[in-house]
Amino acid sequence: MRKLRAWLMRLWRCSHRDLHEQEFAEEIETHLQMHIEDNLRSGMTAEEARRQAILKLGGVETTKQAYRENSSLSFGEAFRQDLRYSIRQLRKSPGFAVSAVLVLTLGIGATITIFAFVDAALIKPLPYRDPSRLVVIFGSIPLGPKYHISFPDYYDYKKLNKVFSSFEVYDTNGFMIRTPSGSEPAPGAKVSAGFFRTLGVTPVLGRDFLPGEDKPSAPRTVLLSYDAWQKRYGGRPDALGQTVNLGGDLNTIVGILPRNFHFAPAEPADFWAAEHDESPCRGCHWLFGLGRLKDGVSIETAAADMTSIALQLEKQYPDSNRVQRRCSVLTDRRHCWRHPSHPSGTAGRRGTAPLHRLRQRRQPAAGAHSEPKARDRRARRSGRISRSSPPAVRNRGNGSRRYRHRACLASSQRRDATCHSSHPSIRTRWHALSAGIGLNSHVLIFAFAVSLFTGLLFSLTPSLSLSLAEMRAGLVEGGRTAAGTLWRRLGSRLVVIELATAMVLLVGAGLLAKSFYRLLQVDPGLQPDNLATLLVDAPRQTYAKEEQAIGLEHQILERVSALPGISSVSIANKLPVGDGDTTTTFRVVGRPFHGEHNEVAYRQVSAGYFHTLQARLLKGRYFAPDEDQTKPHVAIINRSMAHQYFPGQDPVGMRINYDGARPEDEMQIVGVIDNIREGPLDEDARAAMYIPFEQHIPWAFYSLVARTSVDAESMLPVLASTIHQIDPGLVTFVAATMNQRIHDSPAAYLHRASASLVGAFATLALVLSAVGLYGVIAYSVSQRTREIGVRIALGAQRSTIYQLVLREAAGLIGFGIVIGLLGSIAAATSIRKLLFGTQPWDAFTLTTVAVVLGVSAIIASFLPARRAAMVDPAETLRAE
Repeated sequence: MRKLRAWLMRLWRCSHRDLHEQEFAEEIETHLQMHIEDNLRSGMTAEEARRQAILKLGGVETTKQAYRENSSLSFGEAFRQDLRYSIRQLRKSPGFAVSAVLVLTLGIGATITIFAFVDAALIKPLPYRDPSRLVVIFGSIPLGPKYHISFPDYYDYKKLNKVFSSFEVYDTNGFMIRTPSGSEPAPGAKVSAGFFRTLGVTPVLGRDFLPGEDKPSAPRTVLLSYDAWQKRYGGRPDALGQTVNLGGDLNTIVGILPRNFHFAPAEPADFWAAEHDESPCRGCHWLFGLGRLKDGVSIETAAADMTSIALQLEKQYPDSNRVQRRCSVLTDRRHCWRHPSHPSGTAGRRGTAPLHRLRQRRQPAAGAHSEPKARDRRARRSGRISRSSPPAVRNRGNGSRRYRHRACLASSQRRDATCHSSHPSIRTRWHALSAGIGLNSHVLIFAFAVSLFTGLLFSLTPSLSLSLAEMRAGLVEGGRTAAGTLWRRLGSRLVVIELATAMVLLVGAGLLAKSFYRLLQVDPGLQPDNLATLLVDAPRQTYAKEEQAIGLEHQILERVSALPGISSVSIANKLPVGDGDTTTTFRVVGRPFHGEHNEVAYRQVSAGYFHTLQARLLKGRYFAPDEDQTKPHVAIINRSMAHQYFPGQDPVGMRINYDGARPEDEMQIVGVIDNIREGPLDEDARAAMYIPFEQHIPWAFYSLVARTSVDAESMLPVLASTIHQIDPGLVTFVAATMNQRIHDSPAAYLHRASASLVGAFATLALVLSAVGLYGVIAYSVSQRTREIGVRIALGAQRSTIYQLVLREAAGLIGFGIVIGLLGSIAAATSIRKLLFGTQPWDAFTLTTVAVVLGVSAIIASFLPARRAAMVDPAETLRAE
């Protein structure tokens, strides 16, 4: 308290300093008048009397300054005097002052912005207990290290591992929620009962899932996210105990999750239900693992233990696990910050992917997902599987493979399309990350530290750099040029660094922008203009039978094709330019089999599908409209599949079959089409096979594709309305034109976001370098004003002055660009995996950036050059 009172007193004295100065000045004036009167009485003239009086006092200003120095100045007064002095100095060179302030403002602002992102992504504590012990577990196969795992494998991993204190699974699909106005997609996830206990998250209201509450026989329960509780139930406590219809099943709300809880692989998620879809099928994969390491267990040890278990399962279950299936154990976000679905991410490595804000692309491996109840029901109807057959016999029976595959595919269609509607895309996760950015204590402390460091750096650097020899030389030369020479040298070096940095960022932005342009120019194998698409989901209870699903398909195609503005319409289980999911394995009939793993993308399409897309037929024919289950089975393959599996052969007329299926299920290849981009645009076209929609057990869930003769976007509401007229219980969602799908695809969004982000920083760097160069040249001109005035007085032309100033600027510009070119090639090489169809040393980009940067810098240098050329030699010499 005493210190606070003393500090307040010092501030009070500071505020009354002007009054003290006035009183002291009056006192000095009184003494001066007394001396003047004495001198007048001695016979001096008035002028001489005043001069002698001032000399006797030692000078009025000198006396005042001595008084100030002898008196103890408060901190506030000293600071105010220093501030006034600084302002006077800056006003002498306004151009330099403005540029310096602008550079510091932009630089500090950019630095704080970057730190805010880093804080939100890496520094801010995860809302879990001991997050460093949490890992995610993926299935790993030759196609990549981040695939799903099956329920039987999960149970074996959980039972046999020696490295985890808990091992749980989650399924990042959403739901269809029934509301009074109909069904609509609802973001959510399914988790095993111990999922939240493994994370260390406790509901703020209600309870967690009970042990065993994820079993198929257990009552269905669900937890709400805090936002869903507020949005859907107004934050009322009586939400607990209410039921919600998710996918046709009534779930009881038993708990509310904390406000700060988030789990990026499943975001956004309103509903967290217990996972009840327990499947005995080892070849059906849709789960991801979550584990908590035991104390003292390292990531490497955990990965080795899980791989050992995977090898054991491969030997024990060769039919389903024989494709070199392994297990990847990946740690939390602090070990890496990469997108695991991108080629430059963590493919082929372990222990390097983030848990927090993890960005995961769904990739089913070696077959699709399964829905065991539907599979068993359909197989029993066919008479091939008895009701009492055990799971192992059902899965490995002679005729069960194909029907297991169909059911897996049917469930995959529903899961994958639900994923499109509710599973987080890169953009959604980016928004989730952006939501955590703000002026928290970390950012404020960092901002203060950066500002303080910057002030100290720019204050101490001149004093430390100005040697005693330079000070003496400056005094000999006139005193004013020593500091000016120092600042010119220091400023020149900083400008070169700024120019080189701007060059590197501009080249990076240019290469990424060119990659994005090249990506959009990729031939998707179809004509995207005037193509409208949307997903259709039918209630399973209403369209459970095959004839009902087929009848609905026919009705939708007939009603939509009759609409004005519709040229053709078709359906498919998955749309092009997606994630490349849904695959199957096959064998070539008549070719010796040696255990090969022939895996291709698998698509069910209606007869007019290729005509609607305007795909290019290379050989053979398209599907006929009457090719249903009563006709011989046929298939169409793409060019990649023909080249990969039928090199040097004409595949038309050859026969293929699903891996392990019956001979009567064989399909004859009737056509070869040019590659349609079923996967991401920035990956090579995958081998793909297409089968008629009606020749295999259909599922009343598919994508509708319509070619329009009018604007495709304007037809989207019409398509949805027409489908709802057929059956109000049908759900339509993710309506978009094909051009929108291409433009907003994950690959395009990633390249566009990368180019935009780097472009923003490159623009900032360009402004900083231009402003910095202007400041240095302007300061140089102000220090050389006398020299320039003498040159003009001696007859130098204005053009010569321009050349003098611009020559200095050109040297700095050239030096900075040369260094920047070398740095650009090195930096671009390090990000070459982010580039598409563009080399890191692209000559056009390098040349264009160099020209743009050079022209911008010359323009910034022209203003001080013009100022130098306008110097009036008479006024300059008179001032000297």
